[in-house]
Amino acid sequence: MPMIGSARLTMVNDTTVAWSELGSGPPLVLLHGLADSHRTWRMVTPQLARRFRVIMLDLPGHGLSARPEAPYTLPWYADTVAHWMDAIGLDRAHVCGHSYGGGIAQWMLLQHRRRIDRLALTATGGLGREVGAVLRLATLPLAGPVLHSPLFGAVSKLVMQWGFRALVGGDDQEIDRLARLNEAPNSGLAFHRTVSGCIGLRGQHVQTWQHIDKLDSLPPLALFWGAQDTLIPVSHAHEAARRLGNVTVTVYPDCGHSPHLEAHERFVGDLLQFLEDEERQPAHVLAPTVGNRVVPAERRAAKGISSAKAA
Repeated sequence: MPMIGSARLTMVNDTTVAWSELGSGPPLVLLHGLADSHRTWRMVTPQLARRFRVIMLDLPGHGLSARPEAPYTLPWYADTVAHWMDAIGLDRAHVCGHSYGGGIAQWMLLQHRRRIDRLALTATGGLGREVGAVLRLATLPLAGPVLHSPLFGAVSKLVMQWGFRALVGGDDQEIDRLARLNEAPNSGLAFHRTVSGCIGLRGQHVQTWQHIDKLDSLPPLALFWGAQDTLIPVSHAHEAARRLGNVTVTVYPDCGHSPHLEAHERFVGDLLQFLEDEERQPAHVLAPTVGNRVVPAERRAAKGISSAKAA
């Protein structure tokens, strides 16, 4: 698989991470989603690289990176990305995450807040329970033997061809590339552990709202979503805007789960506007939570709960 930009390999957290970069300027780290690779950003990196040092990695278990014996949980991925940033001499960066990559970026806020300057989330996981049936079914014990076998590459190709072509921009060549990569040993194991770590039959059981009160601060934050997303509904973006202040939500009416591919020209313009807005203020919590539930204003007043943080 040809990598975009200058290709690199770095040993970190007991695994090998493949990554690449192009352009110069403030650093911008791009995180891809499940069963994908850094090439998901291929339509937008040329424009981004005119103003930023764009740095993309293949997450462990994906692309050209190794597939170690590892837990593949959100905390593990967040630590791995932070250690990778250390290894390449990157102290801080803007971060843009798509789907599961957005979930990793949110977990980095919990464990490595200072590493993120601005955060852009594209059709991200972690903001609500609802998620597509194909991911819920992948967590079933019966799915394990199929996903852990060499059949994972063929299964992923069928899923992309017949149900989720938009995930690769409808590009048959990219589907073939990903399918071949997913034939690598432990690709299915990594996928199964990754999905099971945050999703069950009832949907996403790991969500930002369960932990947001642990954060002392949030970075400037923008959400980008396709209105026709059948994998993670756009209602999650609107709910986030209800709970958080200084957050913008950009919805692309004719797009599904991958606006950076389906509407790449509009997306890259909107992303650049967010990243370069000098007046942009950090996001902040408007509606405190207890567990995963919003605490209504009248209950907060009755119980003496601060508007900044729920007890």
